Amino acid sequence: MIITLIVACEVGFWVLLALGLAVRYLLKWRRTSVALLLCEPLLEVVLFVVTAIDLRGGAEPSWEHGLAALYIGFTVAYGHYMIRWLDGHAAHRLSGAPKPTGPPRYGRARARHEAKLWLRAVLGGAVALVLLQLAVWYVGDSGDVSSLRSFQWVALRTVGIYGLIALSYTIWPRKAPAGEPEQTAPRKESVRR
Repeated sequence: MIITLIVACEVGFWVLLALGLAVRYLLKWRRTSVALLLCEPLLEVVLFVVTAIDLRGGAEPSWEHGLAALYIGFTVAYGHYMIRWLDGHAAHRLSGAPKPTGPPRYGRARARHEAKLWLRAVLGGAVALVLLQLAVWYVGDSGDVSSLRSFQWVALRTVGIYGLIALSYTIWPRKAPAGEPEQTAPRKESVRR
């Protein structure tokens, strides 16, 4: 049941996002768009509540519960970033806003970009760790919590591997090809709404 709910939350995320952006840029209904996009966090709240009810109802803690915690953590960390990125592209395609600048590709600017993304992974991992620890306490001595503990290690390993990748951009920065200037950090351009 939890896996089905995780899939439903992911599908719901993309459906709400597509509806929110379509309403904003095709119908020009900004308030309705904001209302639709604000429903996104409700999906994670529903997943959290159903997972807690499932555990309280006597379900044996399993990898599905751990995956739910990881999903919630990383959605908290990357959800707004993804929505803002897609909003910029939708504004460009549907309402004539300037094309959004992509992430820097070379040098220290790319290393800073990767470090910021890694900090998001740290946030996502921290949220997942807290949720998993709360689940361990919630289940208490009445159940086997080894799968929840193993997912805490999964969260830590994921953040660690991402950190090594981000660090590699600092230690071995990519050089711009000859004749192409090294990029600086992208400017944040306001999107016309």
